[in-house]
Amino acid sequence: QVQLVESGGGTVQAGGSLRLSCAASGRTFSGHAMAWFRHVPGKERDFVAAISGSGRSTHYSDSVKGRFTISRDNANNTVYLQMNSLKPEDTAVYYCAATREGGSYYREGYWGQGTQVTVSS
Repeated sequence: QVQLVESGGGTVQAGGSLRLSCAASGRTFSGHAMAWFRHVPGKERDFVAAISGSGRSTHYSDSVKGRFTISRDNANNTVYLQMNSLKPEDTAVYYCAATREGGSYYREGYWGQGTQVTVSS
């Protein structure tokens, strides 16, 4: 069982930066791949970025590549999402998710409660 708690959301002007954090419980944190998704009401939940258990492999959606950076600190059971050059279209509720390596976030993942990010123009 993994419990996830996100923090760091807020309101920022376009072009600004925010760093989201996701604190995870459980002794097997390094054995889980971690990801960030985001959701806008009325739309599907979208993948943003993912990182392997070791932290050596990362993946990004095309919409955030070059602007967002995912990282993790396995000693402190935390994953981060550094968001730079924010745009109004990045406004969403951001969710942290965990799953076993090679697993499906949707079918077998653990999810946090979400944190709101609002980017004003």
